[in-house]
Amino acid sequence: MADLPRVVITGVGLTSPNGNHLAEFRANLLSGVSGVVPYEIRYFGPTVAGVCHFEATRYQNRKALRRGTRAGSIAIYCANEAVRDAGIDLDQVGRHRVGVYVGTTEHGNVETEQMIHEVSQYDYDLSFWSHHHNPRTVANNPAGEITLNLGITGPHYCIGGACAGGNLGLIQGVQMLQLGQVDLALAGGVSESIHTFGIFASFQSEGALGKHEDPTRVSRPFDKNRNGIVVSEGGCLYTLERLEDARRRGAHIYAEVLGYHVNSDATDFVLPNPHRQNECMRAAIAHAGLEPEGIHLVSTHATSTPLGDIQECQALREVFGDSPTTHINNTKSFVGHTMGAAGSLELAGNLPSLNDGVIHPTINIEELDPDCDLRGLVINEPKQVDRIDSVLNLSFGMLGINSAVVIGRPQ
Repeated sequence: MADLPRVVITGVGLTSPNGNHLAEFRANLLSGVSGVVPYEIRYFGPTVAGVCHFEATRYQNRKALRRGTRAGSIAIYCANEAVRDAGIDLDQVGRHRVGVYVGTTEHGNVETEQMIHEVSQYDYDLSFWSHHHNPRTVANNPAGEITLNLGITGPHYCIGGACAGGNLGLIQGVQMLQLGQVDLALAGGVSESIHTFGIFASFQSEGALGKHEDPTRVSRPFDKNRNGIVVSEGGCLYTLERLEDARRRGAHIYAEVLGYHVNSDATDFVLPNPHRQNECMRAAIAHAGLEPEGIHLVSTHATSTPLGDIQECQALREVFGDSPTTHINNTKSFVGHTMGAAGSLELAGNLPSLNDGVIHPTINIEELDPDCDLRGLVINEPKQVDRIDSVLNLSFGMLGINSAVVIGRPQ
């Protein structure tokens, strides 16, 4: 990336099941606070989920909330928080020079399920079908709702990247800044998945929905007794700028985006391919101009499924071996799987490590699976290290999409 403009993160806006801004999120990750709670959804019944409790009316009136979507509301909250955190005036940038790039897992299922349920109460009389349904369900909805809310007239779209969506949104923002298409990007991922009963039913039919008598312990990546994922909602959007622009205005810089890579397994609808994951990691590290031992922290995708965690650990072992400088953690053990938001949200939890050298742990590991026993895995308690200069953020998704982003301490 040496010949292209350098891109940095200058603002973070997020909502997660255990925190509604970076400081709160980070504090709860270091304190072992889970955001997974008992949950019940129509047709499916009792389960658990990661539920967000952000103040939606901070940036939307009630009419806008009724007309829009949950994903749109999460996106609007995160975008406004990211702009606010960056201390930037959109009018000075030029709202036509701001791009919005939002990764998603799926969109529209929630609204369609809701409308079918509502018309079923009226013997399927479609005159009761909402005229808001189409704009609610189009694929660009969350990004489009941001532009309506903030008056942004630059490009906007969503990137359908399954559970790699959050990383893909970030990558797209970087690329558009480097191409000179925009001067500021709001980029990351959002998810409203817990509001569709279909996703719970589907994961259960696959045997991939986690269970435990204690909701806070259902998500337990790398534990020998893990049995599936926790479905969660959330979002995280970043304010991205070219380094020279950020320096010119004296912005606080969280990190520089050093490199990235995206590839495809081309082998199965659901089952991951560790060889392609290996290739994705190595390509991202090389794109950043680093060697594997130059990665000080790896944020894993691990979802708490029996086979998926093992295959990812196989890939990690092949890439990093016994590197004494590489540490490994996981955020889903705290918040569950936030789907399209996972990549960007999990990266946010590790951003402060570049400054304080503290690594948040993977929690809920009572008995480490021998097949997941990795050197450098931080378990149950935070770890203080001398220095963290780089983070590799991993997110993988169905239909075999793999993504990896490398960020580093701004030099």
